[in-house]
Amino acid sequence: MIAKSLGATIYFADPYASWQKGAIENANGLIRQYVPKKETFEHISQQQITKYSKKINMRPRKKLDFKTPQDCFYELIK
Repeated sequence: MIAKSLGATIYFADPYASWQKGAIENANGLIRQYVPKKETFEHISQQQITKYSKKINMRPRKKLDFKTPQDCFYELIK
């Protein structure tokens, strides 16, 4: 319903088909820099998750000419 009102298309990736969801796999790789693959998330505090999230979200992005998302946001609202 929301997708239809926005004119968006929804795609579902097949299970175990990582090549169909590259952006998600890249995000998983960024997360795994802070949380090793064999470690579960149950022992990680909300404070640590927030810290990791901020670090990941403040990384310069090639797609943004190596600016951070925050830099681009502030450029847009000037």
